[in-house]
Amino acid sequence: MKIVVVGANHAGTACINTMLDNYKGNEVVVFDKNSNISFLGCGMALWIGGQIAGPEGLFYSSKEKLESKGAKIHLETEVYNIDFDKKIVYASGKNGEKYEETYDKLILSTGSLSINPDIPGKDLDNVQFVKLYQQAEDVINKLKERPEIKTVAVVGAGYIGVELAEAFKRWGKDVHLIDFCDECLSTYYDKPFRDKMDTQLMNNGVKLNYKQLVKEIKGNEQGKVQSIVTDKSEYQVDMVVLCIGFKPNSSLGKGKINTFRNGAYIVDKTQKTNIDDVYAIGDCATVYDNAIDDINYIALATNAVRSGIIAAHNVCGTKLESVGVQGSNGISIFGYNMVSTGLTLEKAQRLGIDALETTFHDLQKPEFMERNNEQVSIRIVYRKNDRVIIGAQIASKQDISMAIHVFSLAIQEKVTIDKFKLLDIFFLPHFNKPYNYITMAALNAK
Repeated sequence: MKIVVVGANHAGTACINTMLDNYKGNEVVVFDKNSNISFLGCGMALWIGGQIAGPEGLFYSSKEKLESKGAKIHLETEVYNIDFDKKIVYASGKNGEKYEETYDKLILSTGSLSINPDIPGKDLDNVQFVKLYQQAEDVINKLKERPEIKTVAVVGAGYIGVELAEAFKRWGKDVHLIDFCDECLSTYYDKPFRDKMDTQLMNNGVKLNYKQLVKEIKGNEQGKVQSIVTDKSEYQVDMVVLCIGFKPNSSLGKGKINTFRNGAYIVDKTQKTNIDDVYAIGDCATVYDNAIDDINYIALATNAVRSGIIAAHNVCGTKLESVGVQGSNGISIFGYNMVSTGLTLEKAQRLGIDALETTFHDLQKPEFMERNNEQVSIRIVYRKNDRVIIGAQIASKQDISMAIHVFSLAIQEKVTIDKFKLLDIFFLPHFNKPYNYITMAALNAK
Protein backbone atom coordinates (compact mmCIF):
# COMPACT_ATOMS: atom_id res chain seq x y z
CA MET A 1 0.00 0.00 0.00
CA LYS A 2 0.86 3.62 -0.31
CA ILE A 3 0.16 5.42 2.97
CA VAL A 4 0.30 9.20 3.25
CA VAL A 5 0.65 10.79 6.68
CA VAL A 6 -0.08 14.50 7.10
CA GLY A 7 1.66 15.71 10.26
CA ALA A 8 4.61 14.08 12.03
CA ASN A 9 4.65 15.19 15.62
CA HIS A 10 3.71 12.87 18.54
CA ALA A 11 0.76 11.05 17.01
CA GLY A 12 2.30 11.03 13.55
CA THR A 13 5.70 9.84 14.77
CA ALA A 14 4.13 7.01 16.81
CA CYS A 15 2.04 5.98 13.82
CA ILE A 16 4.94 6.08 11.35
CA ASN A 17 7.25 4.11 13.64
CA THR A 18 4.59 1.48 14.31
CA MET A 19 3.94 0.97 10.60
CA LEU A 20 7.61 0.84 9.65
CA ASP A 21 8.60 -1.43 12.55
CA ASN A 22 5.80 -3.95 12.15
CA TYR A 23 4.68 -3.95 8.51
CA LYS A 24 7.17 -4.22 5.67
CA GLY A 25 6.59 -3.43 2.02
CA ASN A 26 4.37 -0.36 2.36
CA GLU A 27 5.30 3.01 0.91
CA VAL A 28 5.01 5.65 3.64
CA VAL A 29 5.05 9.31 2.57
CA VAL A 30 4.96 12.05 5.20
CA PHE A 31 4.28 15.78 4.97
CA ASP A 32 4.85 18.25 7.81
CA LYS A 33 4.99 22.03 7.57
CA ASN A 34 7.37 22.34 10.51
CA SER A 35 11.17 22.05 10.25
CA ASN A 36 11.46 19.53 13.09
CA ILE A 37 9.75 16.41 14.40
CA SER A 38 8.75 15.20 17.88
CA PHE A 39 9.27 18.32 20.01
CA LEU A 40 8.03 17.58 23.53
CA GLY A 41 6.05 20.69 24.36
CA CYS A 42 5.54 19.37 27.89
CA GLY A 43 9.19 20.23 28.55
CA MET A 44 8.98 23.73 27.12
CA ALA A 45 8.41 25.45 30.47
CA LEU A 46 11.30 23.46 31.97
CA TRP A 47 13.53 24.72 29.17
CA ILE A 48 12.36 28.31 29.49
CA GLY A 49 12.71 28.15 33.29
CA GLY A 50 16.25 26.75 33.12
CA GLN A 51 15.35 23.49 34.86
CA ILE A 52 16.92 21.46 32.06
CA ALA A 53 20.21 22.07 30.29
CA GLY A 54 18.72 22.74 26.87
CA PRO A 55 16.19 21.64 24.26
CA GLU A 56 18.14 18.74 22.78
CA GLY A 57 16.51 16.12 24.99
CA LEU A 58 13.04 17.36 24.04
CA PHE A 59 13.35 15.67 20.64
CA TYR A 60 13.11 11.89 20.37
CA SER A 61 12.87 11.47 16.59
CA SER A 62 13.94 13.18 13.37
CA LYS A 63 13.62 13.14 9.60
CA GLU A 64 16.81 11.08 9.43
CA LYS A 65 15.60 8.46 11.91
CA LEU A 66 12.31 7.95 10.11
CA GLU A 67 13.92 7.89 6.68
CA SER A 68 16.44 5.30 7.86
CA LYS A 69 13.45 3.00 8.41
CA GLY A 70 12.15 3.60 4.91
CA ALA A 71 9.74 6.54 5.12
CA LYS A 72 9.86 9.46 2.71
CA ILE A 73 9.70 12.68 4.77
CA HIS A 74 8.88 16.14 3.43
CA LEU A 75 9.48 18.80 6.10
CA GLU A 76 8.61 22.49 5.70
CA THR A 77 5.99 21.30 3.26
CA GLU A 78 2.37 22.28 3.81
CA VAL A 79 -0.60 20.26 2.61
CA TYR A 80 -3.11 22.80 1.32
CA ASN A 81 -5.78 20.56 -0.20
CA ILE A 82 -6.96 16.94 -0.25
CA ASP A 83 -9.21 15.38 -2.88
CA PHE A 84 -10.84 12.61 -0.86
CA ASP A 85 -12.70 11.26 -3.88
CA LYS A 86 -9.64 10.90 -6.11
CA LYS A 87 -7.37 10.16 -3.15
CA ILE A 88 -4.81 12.89 -3.90
CA VAL A 89 -2.91 15.07 -1.42
CA TYR A 90 -1.72 18.46 -2.68
CA ALA A 91 1.25 20.08 -0.93
CA SER A 92 3.70 22.94 -1.39
CA GLY A 93 7.31 23.11 -0.18
CA LYS A 94 9.12 26.12 1.26
CA ASN A 95 10.92 26.71 -2.03
CA GLY A 96 7.76 26.44 -4.09
CA GLU A 97 7.93 22.72 -4.87
CA LYS A 98 4.53 21.27 -5.72
CA TYR A 99 3.41 17.76 -4.79
CA GLU A 100 0.41 15.73 -5.92
CA GLU A 101 0.61 12.53 -3.92
CA THR A 102 -1.87 9.73 -4.43
CA TYR A 103 -2.67 7.37 -1.55
CA ASP A 104 -4.35 4.11 -0.68
CA LYS A 105 -4.66 5.07 2.98
CA LEU A 106 -4.51 8.57 4.47
CA ILE A 107 -3.67 9.45 8.10
CA LEU A 108 -4.37 12.98 9.29
CA SER A 109 -2.15 13.98 12.20
CA THR A 110 -2.42 17.75 11.90
CA GLY A 111 -2.53 18.46 15.63
CA SER A 112 -3.89 21.63 17.19
CA LEU A 113 -3.42 25.38 16.87
CA SER A 114 -3.00 28.01 19.56
CA ILE A 115 -6.17 30.04 19.99
CA ASN A 116 -5.32 33.49 18.65
CA PRO A 117 -7.68 35.94 20.35
CA ASP A 118 -8.86 39.07 18.60
CA ILE A 119 -7.15 41.49 20.99
CA PRO A 120 -5.92 44.94 19.87
CA GLY A 121 -2.15 45.04 20.16
CA LYS A 122 -1.56 41.31 19.80
CA ASP A 123 0.93 41.96 16.97
CA LEU A 124 3.23 44.11 19.10
CA ASP A 125 6.83 43.06 19.68
CA ASN A 126 7.16 40.86 22.81
CA VAL A 127 3.68 39.37 22.46
CA GLN A 128 4.43 35.65 22.39
CA PHE A 129 2.80 32.29 21.75
CA VAL A 130 4.47 29.16 23.09
CA LYS A 131 3.56 25.91 21.38
CA LEU A 132 6.32 25.22 18.87
CA TYR A 133 10.04 24.82 19.49
CA GLN A 134 10.72 28.02 17.54
CA GLN A 135 8.32 29.99 19.72
CA ALA A 136 9.93 28.79 22.95
CA GLU A 137 13.37 29.56 21.50
CA ASP A 138 12.24 33.09 20.63
CA VAL A 139 11.06 33.68 24.20
CA ILE A 140 14.35 32.45 25.65
CA ASN A 141 16.42 34.57 23.25
CA LYS A 142 14.46 37.68 24.17
CA LEU A 143 14.87 37.01 27.89
CA LYS A 144 18.62 36.66 27.35
CA GLU A 145 19.08 39.61 25.02
CA ARG A 146 16.59 42.12 26.42
CA PRO A 147 17.30 42.89 30.10
CA GLU A 148 14.58 45.55 29.94
CA ILE A 149 12.02 42.72 30.06
CA LYS A 150 11.34 42.73 33.80
CA THR A 151 7.59 42.01 34.04
CA VAL A 152 5.70 39.30 32.14
CA ALA A 153 1.95 38.80 31.83
CA VAL A 154 0.83 35.22 31.19
CA VAL A 155 -2.71 35.11 29.83
CA GLY A 156 -4.40 31.81 30.55
CA ALA A 157 -4.19 29.86 33.82
CA GLY A 158 -4.41 26.36 32.44
CA TYR A 159 -1.55 23.88 32.66
CA ILE A 160 0.74 25.71 30.25
CA GLY A 161 0.03 29.14 31.72
CA VAL A 162 0.72 28.00 35.28
CA GLU A 163 3.92 26.22 34.21
CA LEU A 164 5.10 29.34 32.36
CA ALA A 165 4.32 31.54 35.36
CA GLU A 166 6.75 29.37 37.33
CA ALA A 167 9.30 29.46 34.50
CA PHE A 168 9.35 33.27 34.34
CA LYS A 169 9.62 33.53 38.13
CA ARG A 170 12.68 31.28 37.89
CA TRP A 171 14.12 33.93 35.56
CA GLY A 172 13.57 36.45 38.35
CA LYS A 173 10.78 38.25 36.51
CA ASP A 174 7.68 39.81 38.01
CA VAL A 175 4.78 37.70 36.77
CA HIS A 176 1.08 38.46 36.37
CA LEU A 177 -1.14 35.43 35.72
CA ILE A 178 -4.40 36.57 34.12
CA ASP A 179 -7.50 34.48 33.50
CA PHE A 180 -11.24 34.98 33.09
CA CYS A 181 -11.94 32.07 35.47
CA ASP A 182 -12.06 32.28 39.26
CA GLU A 183 -8.98 30.11 39.82
CA CYS A 184 -6.26 28.26 37.91
CA LEU A 185 -6.57 24.77 36.38
CA SER A 186 -10.37 24.93 36.24
CA THR A 187 -10.60 22.03 33.78
CA TYR A 188 -8.74 19.47 35.84
CA TYR A 189 -9.42 20.06 39.53
CA ASP A 190 -12.22 20.94 41.93
CA LYS A 191 -12.04 24.19 43.89
CA PRO A 192 -10.28 22.86 47.03
CA PHE A 193 -7.41 21.63 44.85
CA ARG A 194 -7.31 24.76 42.70
CA ASP A 195 -7.06 26.82 45.87
CA LYS A 196 -4.01 24.81 46.94
CA MET A 197 -2.24 25.56 43.67
CA ASP A 198 -3.20 29.25 43.81
CA THR A 199 -1.69 29.41 47.29
CA GLN A 200 1.48 27.77 45.98
CA LEU A 201 1.71 30.33 43.17
CA MET A 202 1.14 33.29 45.48
CA ASN A 203 3.65 32.00 48.03
CA ASN A 204 6.23 32.00 45.26
CA GLY A 205 5.52 35.54 44.14
CA VAL A 206 3.14 35.09 41.18
CA LYS A 207 0.50 37.83 41.07
CA LEU A 208 -2.92 36.29 40.41
CA ASN A 209 -5.35 38.41 38.39
CA TYR A 210 -8.45 36.25 38.01
CA LYS A 211 -12.01 37.06 36.89
CA GLN A 212 -10.48 39.43 34.37
CA LEU A 213 -10.94 39.60 30.60
CA VAL A 214 -8.09 41.00 28.51
CA LYS A 215 -9.30 43.91 26.39
CA GLU A 216 -6.12 45.36 24.87
CA ILE A 217 -2.33 45.23 24.78
CA LYS A 218 -0.70 48.65 24.57
CA GLY A 219 2.68 49.43 23.05
CA ASN A 220 5.32 52.14 23.27
CA GLU A 221 6.80 54.26 20.49
CA GLN A 222 9.16 51.43 19.53
CA GLY A 223 6.23 49.07 18.96
CA LYS A 224 7.00 46.94 22.02
CA VAL A 225 4.64 45.86 24.75
CA GLN A 226 4.09 48.49 27.43
CA SER A 227 0.96 47.36 29.28
CA ILE A 228 -1.96 44.95 29.24
CA VAL A 229 -5.51 46.17 29.85
CA THR A 230 -8.28 44.03 31.34
CA ASP A 231 -11.88 44.86 32.18
CA LYS A 232 -10.71 45.44 35.76
CA SER A 233 -7.29 47.06 35.59
CA GLU A 234 -4.16 47.93 33.58
CA TYR A 235 -0.77 46.33 34.29
CA GLN A 236 2.60 47.68 33.21
CA VAL A 237 4.36 44.73 31.56
CA ASP A 238 7.22 44.16 29.10
CA MET A 239 6.13 40.82 27.63
CA VAL A 240 2.75 39.15 27.14
CA VAL A 241 2.46 35.40 26.64
CA LEU A 242 -0.86 34.22 25.22
CA CYS A 243 -1.74 30.64 26.15
CA ILE A 244 -5.52 30.60 26.43
CA GLY A 245 -5.96 27.21 24.84
CA PHE A 246 -5.86 25.20 21.64
CA LYS A 247 -8.25 24.20 18.89
CA PRO A 248 -8.08 21.24 16.50
CA ASN A 249 -6.28 21.90 13.22
CA SER A 250 -8.95 20.36 11.02
CA SER A 251 -9.43 22.71 8.08
CA LEU A 252 -8.23 20.14 5.51
CA GLY A 253 -11.31 17.98 6.08
CA LYS A 254 -13.83 20.79 6.32
CA GLY A 255 -17.13 19.88 4.69
CA LYS A 256 -16.01 16.30 4.09
CA ILE A 257 -15.12 14.72 7.42
CA ASN A 258 -17.63 14.71 10.27
CA THR A 259 -16.51 16.90 13.14
CA PHE A 260 -17.10 17.26 16.88
CA ARG A 261 -18.60 20.43 18.37
CA ASN A 262 -15.14 22.03 18.59
CA GLY A 263 -14.14 21.04 15.05
CA ALA A 264 -12.13 17.89 15.83
CA TYR A 265 -12.48 15.00 13.40
CA ILE A 266 -14.87 12.40 14.76
CA VAL A 267 -13.26 8.95 14.71
CA ASP A 268 -14.30 5.48 15.82
CA LYS A 269 -12.26 3.28 18.16
CA THR A 270 -9.96 2.32 15.25
CA GLN A 271 -9.28 6.04 14.53
CA LYS A 272 -11.24 5.85 11.25
CA THR A 273 -13.23 8.86 10.09
CA ASN A 274 -16.51 8.70 8.18
CA ILE A 275 -14.53 8.49 4.91
CA ASP A 276 -13.19 5.08 3.90
CA ASP A 277 -9.39 4.76 4.11
CA VAL A 278 -9.05 8.07 6.00
CA TYR A 279 -7.92 8.06 9.64
CA ALA A 280 -7.32 10.88 12.10
CA ILE A 281 -5.05 10.82 15.15
CA GLY A 282 -3.78 13.08 17.90
CA ASP A 283 -5.04 16.56 18.73
CA CYS A 284 -7.05 16.92 15.51
CA ALA A 285 -9.31 13.99 16.46
CA THR A 286 -11.75 12.93 19.15
CA VAL A 287 -11.13 10.22 21.74
CA TYR A 288 -13.48 7.83 23.51
CA ASP A 289 -13.83 9.07 27.09
CA ASN A 290 -14.58 6.25 29.53
CA ALA A 291 -15.61 8.67 32.27
CA ILE A 292 -18.64 9.78 30.24
CA ASP A 293 -18.98 6.73 27.96
CA ASP A 294 -18.94 8.92 24.87
CA ILE A 295 -16.59 10.66 22.45
CA ASN A 296 -14.80 13.74 23.74
CA TYR A 297 -11.87 16.02 22.97
CA ILE A 298 -8.86 15.59 25.28
CA ALA A 299 -5.63 16.95 23.80
CA LEU A 300 -2.76 15.18 25.56
CA ALA A 301 0.50 13.80 24.16
CA THR A 302 -0.23 10.42 25.77
CA ASN A 303 -3.56 10.19 23.97
CA ALA A 304 -1.88 11.23 20.74
CA VAL A 305 0.75 8.50 20.92
CA ARG A 306 -1.83 5.78 21.65
CA SER A 307 -4.06 6.97 18.81
CA GLY A 308 -1.11 6.81 16.41
CA ILE A 309 -0.31 3.23 17.38
CA ILE A 310 -3.94 2.18 17.02
CA ALA A 311 -4.32 3.80 13.59
CA ALA A 312 -1.08 2.25 12.31
CA HIS A 313 -2.22 -1.28 13.04
CA ASN A 314 -5.67 -0.76 11.56
CA VAL A 315 -4.33 0.92 8.42
CA CYS A 316 -1.97 -2.01 7.91
CA GLY A 317 -4.64 -4.66 8.36
CA THR A 318 -4.57 -5.61 12.04
CA LYS A 319 -7.85 -4.82 13.80
CA LEU A 320 -7.16 -2.97 17.04
CA GLU A 321 -9.61 -0.85 19.01
CA SER A 322 -8.93 1.82 21.60
CA VAL A 323 -9.84 0.89 25.17
CA GLY A 324 -10.75 4.53 25.71
CA VAL A 325 -9.06 7.20 27.81
CA GLN A 326 -9.58 8.96 31.12
CA GLY A 327 -7.56 12.10 30.42
CA SER A 328 -4.99 11.34 33.12
CA ASN A 329 -2.74 14.33 33.72
CA GLY A 330 -0.41 15.97 36.21
CA ILE A 331 1.48 19.13 37.10
CA SER A 332 4.35 20.06 39.42
CA ILE A 333 4.84 23.72 40.37
CA PHE A 334 7.55 24.90 42.76
CA GLY A 335 7.61 21.36 44.18
CA TYR A 336 3.85 21.01 44.67
CA ASN A 337 2.42 18.05 42.73
CA MET A 338 -1.14 17.58 41.51
CA VAL A 339 -2.52 14.71 39.42
CA SER A 340 -6.01 13.91 38.20
CA THR A 341 -7.96 11.55 35.99
CA GLY A 342 -11.53 11.41 34.74
CA LEU A 343 -14.12 13.96 35.84
CA THR A 344 -14.04 16.47 38.64
CA LEU A 345 -17.18 16.75 40.75
CA GLU A 346 -17.90 20.15 39.21
CA LYS A 347 -17.55 18.80 35.66
CA ALA A 348 -19.77 15.81 36.45
CA GLN A 349 -22.46 18.11 37.81
CA ARG A 350 -22.25 20.35 34.74
CA LEU A 351 -22.80 17.27 32.59
CA GLY A 352 -25.90 16.39 34.59
CA ILE A 353 -24.33 13.37 36.29
CA ASP A 354 -25.62 12.74 39.83
CA ALA A 355 -22.21 12.33 41.44
CA LEU A 356 -20.75 12.21 44.93
CA GLU A 357 -17.22 12.74 46.23
CA THR A 358 -15.15 11.51 49.11
CA THR A 359 -12.19 13.64 50.19
CA PHE A 360 -9.48 12.77 52.68
CA HIS A 361 -6.33 14.49 53.99
CA ASP A 362 -3.48 12.69 55.74
CA LEU A 363 0.29 12.29 55.89
CA GLN A 364 1.89 10.05 53.31
CA LYS A 365 3.67 7.98 55.99
CA PRO A 366 3.13 7.23 59.71
CA GLU A 367 3.74 10.17 62.04
CA PHE A 368 6.87 8.60 63.49
CA MET A 369 8.49 8.88 60.05
CA GLU A 370 9.53 12.49 60.59
CA ARG A 371 11.66 13.03 57.51
CA ASN A 372 10.27 13.50 53.99
CA ASN A 373 6.69 13.02 55.13
CA GLU A 374 4.17 15.38 53.59
CA GLN A 375 0.44 16.02 53.69
CA VAL A 376 -1.61 14.37 50.92
CA SER A 377 -5.08 15.34 49.75
CA ILE A 378 -7.23 12.97 47.71
CA ARG A 379 -10.70 13.26 46.22
CA ILE A 380 -12.53 10.38 44.53
CA VAL A 381 -15.62 11.16 42.43
CA TYR A 382 -18.24 8.48 41.79
CA ARG A 383 -21.76 8.15 40.44
CA LYS A 384 -24.46 8.05 43.08
CA ASN A 385 -26.69 5.43 41.44
CA ASP A 386 -24.19 2.65 40.73
CA ARG A 387 -21.20 3.99 42.78
CA VAL A 388 -18.83 3.57 39.82
CA ILE A 389 -15.71 5.75 40.04
CA ILE A 390 -15.56 8.47 37.37
CA GLY A 391 -12.70 10.67 38.61
CA ALA A 392 -9.92 11.27 41.12
CA GLN A 393 -7.55 14.05 42.19
CA ILE A 394 -4.46 13.83 44.42
CA ALA A 395 -2.15 16.61 45.61
CA SER A 396 0.98 16.75 47.76
CA LYS A 397 4.57 17.96 48.00
CA GLN A 398 5.31 14.23 48.07
CA ASP A 399 5.57 12.44 44.72
CA ILE A 400 2.16 10.78 44.68
CA SER A 401 1.93 10.68 40.89
CA MET A 402 1.84 6.92 40.37
CA ALA A 403 -1.24 6.53 42.59
CA ILE A 404 -3.45 8.16 39.97
CA HIS A 405 -2.97 5.26 37.56
CA VAL A 406 -5.01 2.88 39.70
CA PHE A 407 -7.93 5.29 39.42
CA SER A 408 -7.47 5.60 35.67
CA LEU A 409 -7.79 1.81 35.43
CA ALA A 410 -10.75 1.89 37.82
CA ILE A 411 -12.61 4.31 35.55
CA GLN A 412 -11.77 2.25 32.48
CA GLU A 413 -12.97 -0.98 34.10
CA LYS A 414 -15.96 0.63 35.86
CA VAL A 415 -14.86 -0.25 39.39
CA THR A 416 -17.08 0.94 42.26
CA ILE A 417 -15.89 3.04 45.19
CA ASP A 418 -16.79 0.16 47.50
CA LYS A 419 -14.21 -2.13 45.86
CA PHE A 420 -11.52 0.21 47.16
CA LYS A 421 -12.59 -0.10 50.80
CA LEU A 422 -10.83 -3.44 51.28
CA LEU A 423 -8.40 -3.26 48.36
CA ASP A 424 -5.13 -5.08 49.10
CA ILE A 425 -2.69 -2.17 49.47
CA PHE A 426 0.68 -3.02 51.01
CA PHE A 427 2.06 -1.16 54.03
CA LEU A 428 5.62 -0.26 54.90
CA PRO A 429 6.50 2.85 56.95
CA HIS A 430 9.02 3.95 54.33
CA PHE A 431 6.17 4.36 51.83
CA ASN A 432 2.72 4.73 53.39
CA LYS A 433 0.34 4.18 56.29
CA PRO A 434 -1.51 0.94 57.07
CA TYR A 435 -4.77 2.88 56.74
CA ASN A 436 -3.56 5.01 53.87
CA TYR A 437 -5.39 7.91 52.24
CA ILE A 438 -6.76 5.78 49.36
CA THR A 439 -8.33 3.28 51.76
CA MET A 440 -9.60 5.97 54.12
CA ALA A 441 -11.18 8.02 51.34
CA ALA A 442 -13.05 4.92 50.14
CA LEU A 443 -14.12 3.95 53.68
CA ASN A 444 -15.52 7.46 54.23
CA ALA A 445 -17.58 7.39 51.02
CA LYS A 446 -21.28 7.95 51.68
